[in-house]
Amino acid sequence: MATITPLRTAAPRGAAGAGAQLLSGDALRLAGVTRAFGALRAVDDVSLTVAAGQKYAILGSNGAGKTTLFNTITGDFPATAGRIHFFGEDITELPPCERIRKGLRRTYQSSLLFRELTVRDNLFLAVRGVASGRFSFLRPRAGHASSLATDDLLERTRLSHIASERVANLAHGQQRQLEIGMALAGAPRLILFDEPAAGLSPAERRELVALLRSLPAHMSFVLIEHDLDIALRVVDRVTVMHNGRELRTGSPGEIENDAQVQAIYMGSRH
Repeated sequence: MATITPLRTAAPRGAAGAGAQLLSGDALRLAGVTRAFGALRAVDDVSLTVAAGQKYAILGSNGAGKTTLFNTITGDFPATAGRIHFFGEDITELPPCERIRKGLRRTYQSSLLFRELTVRDNLFLAVRGVASGRFSFLRPRAGHASSLATDDLLERTRLSHIASERVANLAHGQQRQLEIGMALAGAPRLILFDEPAAGLSPAERRELVALLRSLPAHMSFVLIEHDLDIALRVVDRVTVMHNGRELRTGSPGEIENDAQVQAIYMGSRH
């Protein structure tokens, strides 16, 4: 398998001198987070902590509340109760755009790509969307920082050979790679991956594992994934959800060997 080169990124605005904060402490802390839709509590009093640099997975069956929890963290669904802290800052009331500017990113279950544009153009738009001067109508020249960052993302996601290809012509796995590349734009501090392995072939899943393992040590991510073989190979900590609540939290080994988790989620093969 080809070696994945490190992504060269600039520090986010306001992060100068904050290296210690990025390498220690909590990236994300949820305290009693609830999201209700009328009488239905899709997320019910969830508390968890993701340390800076930690790789975290949230597992559970369909309807467990995993994606709703992601939507609450990003602000797409405001929390009904509880607080959300991002690197020590309370972001519970912030709109999604402000959370993005602070370094929070996510991918979605369904692709949100510009299908008629090229791979390069999709990544370029992602880079410009979180850069200063993003509303300029002038396209930067080849040596501009945004163009260089786009080239880095193409290399990072192994898509350089199809940089000029329209997204509509890509295989499903390549589109997933592109989504991850777009989430990496602008030096994110934490990324939420919503089922990145869905629909991938065995070869594409191996590429995904390699890509997730190659992410910088300081970068945290939280992964929702139904493929337990992938999830348990790339994370340090796991929370299993059931009916909107936390069922178990532990290391991948503890979760894999937990009898209740096996009975509910992993089936007889475990």
